[in-house]
Amino acid sequence: MNSFLITLQHFARGVWHAGKDPEFRTLFLLLIVLLVSGTLFYHSVENMRWIDALYFSVTTVTTVGYGDLAVQTDMEKIFTMLYIIFGIGIMFGFIEVIAEHAQRARGSSVNEILRRRNEE
Repeated sequence: MNSFLITLQHFARGVWHAGKDPEFRTLFLLLIVLLVSGTLFYHSVENMRWIDALYFSVTTVTTVGYGDLAVQTDMEKIFTMLYIIFGIGIMFGFIEVIAEHAQRARGSSVNEILRRRNEE
């Protein structure tokens, strides 16, 4: 349990530091635009409820795809294929930037601990 909390702390620091990075902000904005466009498309074309359309968009972009909801028409299938290709690229870029900042935050924590030990 303790290691989970430490990992969660490093992740939170990574997200906090990443928020100052222009690349992170750009990827975050692209991810929001992607989820909104997917939600609008599935709501208007597939006639899904708003929450179902957002749920389907998130599970599709994160490649979870439970299979409880599915598209039916050819147009919806083509949109979903393109949505997945673009979504995976944006999502992986987003995760990479967070991981990079989490690693930096972890490194600075280790350096701080070593610096304190040397001072004692």
